[in-house]
Amino acid sequence: MPEIEIVLVGALYQGNVGYTARAMKNFGFTRLVLVDACEIGDEARIAASHATDVLEHARRCSFEQVHRESSLTIATTGAVNMTVCKPMRMPYYTPREVREIVSDLGGRVSILFGRENWGLNNEEVEQCDIVCTIPAAAEYPILNLSHAVAIVCYELANLSRGTYPLASHQEMDCLYAHLNDFLDRIEHPSFKRRRTMLLLRRILGRTKLTTREVSTLHGLLRRTEWHIARGEERAEECMAP
Repeated sequence: MPEIEIVLVGALYQGNVGYTARAMKNFGFTRLVLVDACEIGDEARIAASHATDVLEHARRCSFEQVHRESSLTIATTGAVNMTVCKPMRMPYYTPREVREIVSDLGGRVSILFGRENWGLNNEEVEQCDIVCTIPAAAEYPILNLSHAVAIVCYELANLSRGTYPLASHQEMDCLYAHLNDFLDRIEHPSFKRRRTMLLLRRILGRTKLTTREVSTLHGLLRRTEWHIARGEERAEECMAP
């Protein structure tokens, strides 16, 4: 079973943090992480009611640390893109679909919720592996922070035990770096680089790669690079006087 943590990025109001803790405990989740969030005081404790233990054990860390320590990061957003030509918040999944993605995993899964006033920014969404949205009414799709957390926790409650661990975040970063170098090797246009890397992150993020699978992809890339280098050597030999 994955270790699921709820990450509040830039939470502005104590009450929302407290109600978030309460919603988490209602569905059996206790791992709360605060990134650049407001201070926790009496207002948060009152809102948390019998979930003050979740608040007291909440961990404060940086956005970068969350990604470094997680096997899979999921960005939640009320604003989505409706075409793959704009891939920042596309493709996206409902909380129920996210359950299917993570249900048989091991490792740490971090679900990120943004600020009450404008959510996660594009840079933060870009660094996540999967995008999740709650299918709310089009006239008013933005939910209160704690309500959104409650819906996601409800869908993910009582997951069955996982059967295999994901590749670590460090292993995935190494793969993305190798892919980026490979794009250099094949002279991929620089103006397409950022979008291409984003799409690769989206594709690989939802495939739930294991350590062995990541190693296999590295091997395929290295083999391809070897053949490219061999072809260049032969071309130079043919051109030599």
